[in-house]
Amino acid sequence: MIVGSDSEAQLSRPVVLVGFMAAGKTKIGRLLAERLKVRFVDSDAEIEAALGMTIAEIFASHGEPAFRIAERRVISGLMEGGPKVVAVGGGAFVDPGTRAMLNGSARTVWLDPGFDLIAQRLARSKTRPLASGRSEAELRLLWEHRRPFYAEAHVRVRTSDGDPRLAVDQIVQLLAS
Repeated sequence: MIVGSDSEAQLSRPVVLVGFMAAGKTKIGRLLAERLKVRFVDSDAEIEAALGMTIAEIFASHGEPAFRIAERRVISGLMEGGPKVVAVGGGAFVDPGTRAMLNGSARTVWLDPGFDLIAQRLARSKTRPLASGRSEAELRLLWEHRRPFYAEAHVRVRTSDGDPRLAVDQIVQLLAS
């Protein structure tokens, strides 16, 4: 997957970060891309650009099924064009077709912080349509439901609220093995 020493690391295909909302995919993804000297792409930002609406607006006006179709199409396109680091939305990897496509064309990395950390981060966020208006118990059920899907990623990295560069170090090590 990674060729050369860490300072000269070269990816042979995309690295895709998966995990629950607020797992740190964007923050860690940016740092990982910088470290590997490749482009970083956030699939949610690409979906918003393609549809000219925020994720919340897409959910509100078209519903989750329409969003998932657009998400699958955008993510598929992101797998083209060579190595890069891609952060996908929390529900993307739950879709069997998207999950199979990503596992077949990229190296998938599950970022897995504990639920308590997820809950703290979500409490500070107002922009996540699937978290908005849900109780902590409902979010925990959704988190538990999605974990078996995330577990199908190639590698798992347990993360914390510490320095995200430690997660990047761990990912680089796992990708090299």
